[in-house]
Amino acid sequence: MDLGTRTAMEEFDGQSVGDLLAAVADETRLRQASQTREWAAIVAWADQNVVDAPEHAATVRDSFVDTGVPIAGTGAPLVSEFNLMELIAVLGRSPDGGRAYVGRIVECAWRLPLLYGQVMAGKVATWRAERVADLTHGLNAEAAAFVDRQVASRAGRVGWAELERIVATAILRHDPEAAEARRKEASDHRHFDIGDANENGLTVIGGLLDAADAADLDDAVGRRATLLGTFGSEESLDVRRSIAVGELARNDLELDLLTTDTETGEVTVRSAGRKAELSVHITDTMLNEVLGDADEAGQINPVGRWHDGRRPVLKEQIREWLRTATSITVQPVIDLADCDPVDRYEIPQRHRKQVELRDTTCCFPGCSRRAERCDLDHRTPHADGGPTCPCNEFPCCRRHHRAKTHSGWRYFVLMPGHLLWRSPHGWFFHVGPNGTQALDPPGHWPDALADPSLVPAA
Repeated sequence: MDLGTRTAMEEFDGQSVGDLLAAVADETRLRQASQTREWAAIVAWADQNVVDAPEHAATVRDSFVDTGVPIAGTGAPLVSEFNLMELIAVLGRSPDGGRAYVGRIVECAWRLPLLYGQVMAGKVATWRAERVADLTHGLNAEAAAFVDRQVASRAGRVGWAELERIVATAILRHDPEAAEARRKEASDHRHFDIGDANENGLTVIGGLLDAADAADLDDAVGRRATLLGTFGSEESLDVRRSIAVGELARNDLELDLLTTDTETGEVTVRSAGRKAELSVHITDTMLNEVLGDADEAGQINPVGRWHDGRRPVLKEQIREWLRTATSITVQPVIDLADCDPVDRYEIPQRHRKQVELRDTTCCFPGCSRRAERCDLDHRTPHADGGPTCPCNEFPCCRRHHRAKTHSGWRYFVLMPGHLLWRSPHGWFFHVGPNGTQALDPPGHWPDALADPSLVPAA
């Protein structure tokens, strides 16, 4: 048992099992009461941040309106987008997860009032009410009210299957047009997904197919797996089926590589190989080793990093990928601390690549959107003399870039990799290698950071 765990347990030393159970029960009641108070505070916050029209917007900056966003079903209020970001940061949740969480509470308070009353009375756990809110979000007001009446008094006894049946009944009874639209729309949700490869170079695939298409695919994979066994493969049937899927894919890649000799009519099939692009970060010594140049390999670091998958990979896996590659491009090392300013507003591609590798995600508190999908923000605006240089460029997703530009959110660079954000109402958040950490209660910028370009306008 480590020291931290030992210290945490000291207050319970010598207590009987009965006493420990009583302590657990007390903590459970305290947690439930705390969650109920949090819900009540969030509902009060939502009531004060309703945006009915642009002239009632909570924040207007340079003609950019803080729009109201719908986070719950029809009939629930629209809340201030920029102020919602601040609430989510104070809650310590991710932008998407926090938005969904607040939306479920607003859904209960405005569209499921009977259920919300049960939560406030401590008769229904908040997590159960959140589950109901998830299912009613897309219903019209009449259907949501029907569900509210059906489950409010017995939410603690309704199983998930029964709850889904109640929702289905509500749709059919109170919104039959929506039920028919959902039936027709169901086929639009068909998909076929290829997941990220794990550390062993294996990938999980999944999808939702038309039943006839799925049967044809199953037959094709089964036939090829049987042939592999007939031709001598000693792998299990499951493994042969997985190999068969890859062979079917490579056959398709070859379809556009058929060439015909116009004089003889002879058809030639050229192997297309794998067309997927994989970016892997490795040392020069590992590159020499995996390419077979052992004399120059020297000290080998056996672990590389797969960029797109954002996970480590062993050199044996990299060697296997290289064996099936049609081309290999070796790019030079990028110095992540390098400063190379340009005399223009537009950010060059080499800056973007450097910043993406340096920061990996959006720099806003709690946001995990990948840097490749973000805007690059001039921390000090270019119009105010800020250089177009990696030291002044940080990834912000479009939503949070808007908040930084057109609301009271500001940030300061403490040191490379460490940012200090200030919310419109003065809450501070440290964003660093260990994620987001909420700091002191609302206040002013420290004197050391008294930069007029950072302090929000009054």
